[in-house]
Amino acid sequence: MKTKNQPTVEKLNKLLADYQIFYQNLRGLHWNVKGPMFFQLHGKYEEFYNESAEIVDEIAERVLTLGGEPLHTYGDYLKVATLEQVSNLSDGKKGVETVLNSYRFFLESFNDILATASEAGDEGTVGMMSEWIGHTEKRIWMLEAYLG
Repeated sequence: MKTKNQPTVEKLNKLLADYQIFYQNLRGLHWNVKGPMFFQLHGKYEEFYNESAEIVDEIAERVLTLGGEPLHTYGDYLKVATLEQVSNLSDGKKGVETVLNSYRFFLESFNDILATASEAGDEGTVGMMSEWIGHTEKRIWMLEAYLG
């Protein structure tokens, strides 16, 4: 189903796919982390994946609000996602670097969607992306500080 907001819907669906991959990566990092950073990271990864689950829901609902249909199968996600799956990563520092790179990727995605939505006069999506941009910039700063 095509909508007047089709370019935004398509970018939101790609973001949805990437966020689902991110969510599952975080689950794997949470389950598999080992070493001296275990207690800090185990809890932090859980915080991140719970937050990501909420964002996934917000993205899908925004797609619906714009008259689109959200992707909802892993097969569909894997077809359009850019973010790569991570498996069997137990090293704390490498895990944090993976999360940091994902947030950097999302910051670019949010800015791209913001531009597309702004051009279409879609203030709802613009507001959503603006909020997430500020939040993600702070996450990036914190993760970079953590890594030193």
